[in-house]
This record gives sequence, structure tokens and C-alpha cells, in this order.
Amino acid sequence: MSTEAFSSVWDAIEDTPELRENLKVRSVLMMELKGYMKRTGLSQAQAATLFGVTQPRISDLVRGKIELFSIDALVNMASAAGLQIEMRVREAA
Repeated sequence: MSTEAFSSVWDAIEDTPELRENLKVRSVLMMELKGYMKRTGLSQAQAATLFGVTQPRISDLVRGKIELFSIDALVNMASAAGLQIEMRVREAA
């Protein structure tokens, strides 16, 4: 039996670099939005109003249903909440 090490769970799950990077970005955005909700004490209904989405959409966010969210949707939600997104791009090692 061989063991393979991965730098992230997305590296182990996805076959292509494009899909891995997309999932990594979406994952970070989702975690930040959930963290914002927790820090500010927002209910799902309040977060839905603030983020400009429905409460079931927030439920999907909280439950980590990453496949239901695009990067665009997550950026829009973060922006609606008044969050500033910073991005760093570098060459792969």
C-alpha cells in the first residue's frame, strides 16, 4: 500500500489544476462568509437579507454545499456584506 501526500484536500479530490484552484477559492470565500455571520451574530434570515439571497441559500452556505456556489455569487455576497476581498496570484511551485 502506498501513501500519497497532498497539500490540500482539493488536490486529492479534483483531477485538474483548474478545478482544484476554483474549489480552493470558493472554499475560502464560504469560510469567510460563515465566519462573518458568526462574528456578527447574524441569523440565517438576517444574513440572507444582508447578502441579497434567500434563507435557503444561506443554509446551503452554512452546510458547506460548495457545489451550489460560483465564485461570482460568493464575491457578490461578500461585497454586499461590506467585506473587502484581496487576492494574491503567484506562479505554481
